[in-house]
Amino acid sequence: MKKSNQWKMGILKVPVTRVALLVVSDLFAILLSEALSLYVRYDFRFMDVDRAFWEAILTIYPLNVLLTLLLFHLFKLYNSVWRYASDTELVNNGIAVFVCAVLQPALCWIMGVRLPVSFPFYYCFFLLLFTCGVRFSYRILRVLQKRRPLHSGRGNCVNCMIIGAGAAGNAILKEIESSDYLNMRVACVIDDNPGCHGKYLRGVPIVGGRDSIPDQVGKYSIDEIIIAIPSASRQKIKPILEICKETGCRMRILPGMYQLINGDVNVSQLREVQIEDLLGRDPIEVNVDEIIGYVRGKVILVTGGGGSIGSELCRQIAAHGPKQLIILDIYENNAYEIQQELLRDYPELDMAVLIGSVRNTARVEEIFKTYRPEIVYHAAAHKHVPLMEDSPNEAVKNNVFGTLKVALAADRFGTRRFVLISTDKAVNPTNVMGASKRICEMIIQNLNRKSKTEYVAVRFGNVLGSNGSVIPLFKKQIAEGGPVTVTSPDIIRYFMTIPEAVSLVLQAGAYAKGGEIFVLDMGEPMKIVDLATNLIKLSGYRVGEDIKIEFIGLRPGEKMYEELLMNEEGLRETANKMIYIGRPIEYDEEIFERQLEKLREVSRNEEGDVREVIREIVPTYHYE
Repeated sequence: MKKSNQWKMGILKVPVTRVALLVVSDLFAILLSEALSLYVRYDFRFMDVDRAFWEAILTIYPLNVLLTLLLFHLFKLYNSVWRYASDTELVNNGIAVFVCAVLQPALCWIMGVRLPVSFPFYYCFFLLLFTCGVRFSYRILRVLQKRRPLHSGRGNCVNCMIIGAGAAGNAILKEIESSDYLNMRVACVIDDNPGCHGKYLRGVPIVGGRDSIPDQVGKYSIDEIIIAIPSASRQKIKPILEICKETGCRMRILPGMYQLINGDVNVSQLREVQIEDLLGRDPIEVNVDEIIGYVRGKVILVTGGGGSIGSELCRQIAAHGPKQLIILDIYENNAYEIQQELLRDYPELDMAVLIGSVRNTARVEEIFKTYRPEIVYHAAAHKHVPLMEDSPNEAVKNNVFGTLKVALAADRFGTRRFVLISTDKAVNPTNVMGASKRICEMIIQNLNRKSKTEYVAVRFGNVLGSNGSVIPLFKKQIAEGGPVTVTSPDIIRYFMTIPEAVSLVLQAGAYAKGGEIFVLDMGEPMKIVDLATNLIKLSGYRVGEDIKIEFIGLRPGEKMYEELLMNEEGLRETANKMIYIGRPIEYDEEIFERQLEKLREVSRNEEGDVREVIREIVPTYHYE
């Protein structure tokens, strides 16, 4: 207890001492301002000043001190943290001093003395000069220290370049100037507005537009580039990032415009530039009101809820106020991680985390019987193409018949909507994984014709950063010093982020009428080799020198490019211009069901070539 009291006293001691020092400095400032006012009024000749005036300022001094200290207190000149003083403190200081000066004649009248008519004007000037000088001196010294030359022995200071001379750039620069904890120095600013070139932002030169970035990086020995243009779209940011990544500097960027609106622009909000920033496509926008309208107050089941897509589905659903969220996954570690995250972020959420396989009919039906989910997101699947080529029967058992069991349970227990997570690999598939997903799409279309449940599928391309995707693999290879392995210099893929994929899934659930295959317009595809190159450069290495790229050839089941729509399918727009609906392919239901039963027997008995049976069901499936 004694130590605690001493600690509290120590905390209080510093501000009291600081206030006392300010009060003492103000006492001297008042007296000095009064004397100098008379000195200047009489043309800098003390001997010419009327003795009565000297006696007058001494007479009013005690009352003047009380008045000044009271006004300074009212304007919070003793409560501000002057190391971070800004224009607000300067204005308050100016108003307080002006009021003090205006009241000087009243003080003289009260005390029955007389001073020259010009005295209040000179007094105001000097008092403002002294009080501001004392209060802003610490801030000025800090700024001067931050502005020392690049090679002045400041230790391991990081030389920074800010791109964007707007409000966000100004806010970042201001924090770097005022902070004791940021070992950073802004050497120059870049802005594409020619009218800014040659000018200064908080004393830092604006040296040119984006074309001058490489030259200025060398000239100012830049270590880090900060991109502070939160209002710009990814399409506008991408060309700037393409230039910056060639410099080898570390890059950080502000997340978005909302930071400016909320006034939260600061260095802590900066994040590393990520590979999705180089996609050159703005994030998919969804109608949040529509999503909330059909998710809020519902019992929702997410299968594969611990995976990359499943866990993000759980996060976004939890944020929209479901009645209950059921998470089903066979891998307990993943399920545990998303459970702990949601418990922390949404403590009021009614959540059930269950371990089980979608291949277990009894387990699936027991879950549906117990919880009666109104909406099901089916994300559980085997998705690794090369692995499924080596174990095709497992792909069929899990993807095809796991989906069938969950879909049938949804029909049996009155689920309103069933949303299947599909893939672009289901289009003209060349691998078992893609073909199995195409069969899943056919299953939900078939059930939709017979059931009151609305069955839909959502098809999208590769997801950046998902488990087993190329980004984590490339990062691991870069961390190990390379080489980064790419199958072919010509292989291309469509890419989207995990939140985008999930937003599409949620939006599809809102649009669902039953039987649709929702497809995302994902813009232009990207070469995998370009992705690897960009990631190497973003990591601060030189391609071919620090980290090499090695081409290893296509793996079993892979193709050079992915398609989002089959040739037989048409496109129909939705309210979201980035989301389309593919026209279902016609097929004979009875034949399909017989083929499905044959596929079940072949995969379960581990006899024969399951690929031949798959091709009977999916004529567009081709394999070597």
